[in-house]
Amino acid sequence: MIKNIVFDIGNVLAGFIWQEFFQSFGYSQEVFEKLADATVRSALWNEMDRGKMSDEELLAGFIANDPSIERQVREVFENLEGMILRYDYAIPWIRELKGQGYGIYVISNFAHKAYNECREALDFLEEVDGAILSYQVKLVKPSPEIYQLLCSRYGLDPQECVFIDDIQKNVDAAMGEGMKGITFQSLLQAKEELERVCRE
Repeated sequence: MIKNIVFDIGNVLAGFIWQEFFQSFGYSQEVFEKLADATVRSALWNEMDRGKMSDEELLAGFIANDPSIERQVREVFENLEGMILRYDYAIPWIRELKGQGYGIYVISNFAHKAYNECREALDFLEEVDGAILSYQVKLVKPSPEIYQLLCSRYGLDPQECVFIDDIQKNVDAAMGEGMKGITFQSLLQAKEELERVCRE
């Protein structure tokens, strides 16, 4: 029996709109692609979410990935506000599920800098029963330990949890820890699948 719903944040409860954010600076397509490769598409971005490196170390690493765009990397990294888009449905959906008696939790790969500078888009976190953000615990999905930590910290039975994420490997990892899993594609699809899973 499902008693708890565990959400990812990016592209589930809020939009991770890095493309639009980068484009808002008015760079050429060539610079945009270089910037993406040096930052979001690089392995270093995952380390940003892990929270073990300082902002200064991360910035230096992104610049080292492509020194030809140092100015643009610094410009983008100065303030990440606007990289996360608030989804208006997040709070109503959480409240609806809580009204049905479910516990609501969050596991998200999230950087400290992004959390601080995009906090207005994350107002739904005040509504949940518990949350683990990767930078806080130095673990990132799909590491099994991050799912185990959620369950141990909040006294959850994984068999009573369903995890919703937009990335398949993260869903697979949660299922490997005994949770049910839903790969988020749209609000309607996720709601329909969640209803079905909770009835099983």
